[in-house]
Amino acid sequence: MKKATSGLVKEPENVREKARFQVIDAIAKTMDLYGVNYTFGQLYGIMFFEDRPMTLEEMQAFMNMSKSNMSYAVRSLSETQMVSKLKEKDERKDLYVAETDFFKTFQAFFATKLQREIEVMQEAIQAALPELSESILAEETTEEERSLCLTDFHKLKHAASYYEWLQHFVNGIRSGAYFEDNPVKEQASSPSADDPRT
Repeated sequence: MKKATSGLVKEPENVREKARFQVIDAIAKTMDLYGVNYTFGQLYGIMFFEDRPMTLEEMQAFMNMSKSNMSYAVRSLSETQMVSKLKEKDERKDLYVAETDFFKTFQAFFATKLQREIEVMQEAIQAALPELSESILAEETTEEERSLCLTDFHKLKHAASYYEWLQHFVNGIRSGAYFEDNPVKEQASSPSADDPRT
């Protein structure tokens, strides 16, 4: 994992900002574990707490990033639907908003990442299996090579069954099947849940 170097312009000045800073840093670190640039994770964390549409210029006010890097960061976050571009604009400037429901960010982020893995691996496996099968059945193939091909063939058939299962899992994530009747989500969505004043 990359060293967590802050891209924030200023250090926290009060309890609320310190609490935000800690969570933003944690979000960035955990996203880095899944291959998302640490600074991009910070940007998502900032937008998560702002909880309002922001322009690229406003984002730059929080981060030490060039406009081109900021655009790339927003585009990367948009690809996993963690950030969305709004149809309306603010003085001809594009507006972006973060998805603040962690159930939905999990749903979009992991479905996108896992689907990419499935497609890459299934394409490779589907290309390799017929070639191995042909080599196994060919008369000129030596017994040693045939045995090695059979071993690889069975390994790839097992891998293929895994990616079929993973596709069903991704379909379940996308459909929201794993979030149905979730008491944790329902409690978290309640406005009064864990309110320190109650």
